[in-house]
Amino acid sequence: MSNKTTSIIAACLLIFMFAMGVFSIKDDSLTMDEVAHLPAGYSYLTQQDMRLNPEHPPLIKDLSALPLLFIKNINFPFEIKEWQEDVNGQWGFGRHFLYNSGNPADQMIFWGRIPMLFILILLGFYVFRWTKELLGNKAGLLALSLFCFCPTFLAHGRLITTDVGAAAGIFIAAYYFIKALKNSSKKNIIFAGIAFGLAELCKFSVILLLPFFVFLGIVWWLVRTGKFKQTAKTVILVFIIGFLLIWPVYQYHTWNYPAERQVKDTMVYLTDTPDLIKKPVLWASDKPILRPYALYLTGLFMVFHRVAGGNTSYFLGEVSNLGWRNYFPIVYSIKVPLAFHILTIISLLYAVRLIRVQRQKTKEWLKSHFPEFSMLCFIALYWFVSITGNLNIGVRHLLPAFPFAFVLVSIGITKWIEGIKKLPLKKMATSFVLILLGWYIISCLCVFPHFLAYSNELIGGPDKTYIYTVDSNLDWGQDLKRLKRWIDKKGIDKIYIDYFGGSSPEYILKEKSVPWWCSRNPEELPKPSYLAVSATFLQGGRGTPAPGFNESCDCYKWLNNYSPITKIGYSIFVYYIY
Repeated sequence: MSNKTTSIIAACLLIFMFAMGVFSIKDDSLTMDEVAHLPAGYSYLTQQDMRLNPEHPPLIKDLSALPLLFIKNINFPFEIKEWQEDVNGQWGFGRHFLYNSGNPADQMIFWGRIPMLFILILLGFYVFRWTKELLGNKAGLLALSLFCFCPTFLAHGRLITTDVGAAAGIFIAAYYFIKALKNSSKKNIIFAGIAFGLAELCKFSVILLLPFFVFLGIVWWLVRTGKFKQTAKTVILVFIIGFLLIWPVYQYHTWNYPAERQVKDTMVYLTDTPDLIKKPVLWASDKPILRPYALYLTGLFMVFHRVAGGNTSYFLGEVSNLGWRNYFPIVYSIKVPLAFHILTIISLLYAVRLIRVQRQKTKEWLKSHFPEFSMLCFIALYWFVSITGNLNIGVRHLLPAFPFAFVLVSIGITKWIEGIKKLPLKKMATSFVLILLGWYIISCLCVFPHFLAYSNELIGGPDKTYIYTVDSNLDWGQDLKRLKRWIDKKGIDKIYIDYFGGSSPEYILKEKSVPWWCSRNPEELPKPSYLAVSATFLQGGRGTPAPGFNESCDCYKWLNNYSPITKIGYSIFVYYIY
């Protein structure tokens, strides 16, 4: 296949992915994290004040808010308590800004999501580029196809969240860093440093690149005997350039953030942080030159604290905030298409066979396969950190490992087919892979536009996802507009709703919406009545407390006596209570 033909096919795949993203967001309501991120980004660009949402770096939020600068007459609610007095009043501010300030919320949300799709496409381009450089056109197109029809990337690449940005930052930074290790030219080091700095500005979990790059530098030095100074210089310069880049970005975001307010907020954010960390950060929080780094470190330690503390979630019938060690393996097994699991197994078996047959020395293999080795190491590192953490709220947290898996599997499958000598067997293997790829693509297209709810055939598809997991694996509030359409179609005048998400039932449903919550006595619900409950609240209210979790979680068990009359987009259960 010629380079020109390959490039045309790759461009078509990326354009198709972009189109799927655009057409699938028009009916999606605002999801949970978006209500904090988009308004925060707008406040950064217009006020140069990062008092909101400091637990995420600003870059992704800035990009999402850029289109809003071209929407006329947006009202900024300076006067509300969440901006003036609250410490990180991101949720209240976000809802007021979008739904109670006379702003065109739907228009702002739609355009705020478009830059996220460009980040998704940029990541797809680098997945294709790196794979093609490693093994040629066919492997590059296979990796890009796996990327473009990945339900999890399509689900989260359309939303104003930091997960896909983190995946893009890590993957692109690793690409340029390995190039700089192999050829330590000024150009490669500068590119690697800039990519590293931009990655760190996407999400704080990207801090894992620090130990990862140090590890890669050590391995490369051991492989390239006698090149310690050159390798160390490359690693150090990349880090220096990256962290220098953080300063001007955070400087812009603290320009109008009062120093005394930053100190006060930091004291609250770092309340439970050891004094060894807290005191230096507090000291730097009102120093003009150091304030940007103080705010960056504040956000970083906030994330460490949150990961350790966990988040209350539902999983396999249990509710806990302590996490489950089997959470990510099981969620990954059901949220990724079965066809990809089969391709992964084939590539792993082929890799094992190659190791047994070739018996290549480790040092020689590392020299010729250093990028592949690096990808394997990152996948192992990221999975280890994810499994040992307590933050179990979605497969999206594994997204940074996905692109590396696509590249490695594509390389393994391509080498497997190319290694078959007999033509009939080669044709059979190629046909088998094409069938799997077709299955992979069809399973993704069949769930359009409900990518967030995707689960594979192993559990019966997206209709059964709620039995296993909820939150951002299924229900993030995206189906509220679809609930409105159903209510209007049925001519329902009033519905009680317990909604999980970033949108506003009062804004979307107007006077037809009546608030309900799990802890209320069911006897308070008039009969007959319609009751809509988000899957996250429903399952969290009829689960079993996991060992060590002492809170009650049975407030919706009374709904087990009823069957839902419909399910809105897989995530909102509607009951008729009589």
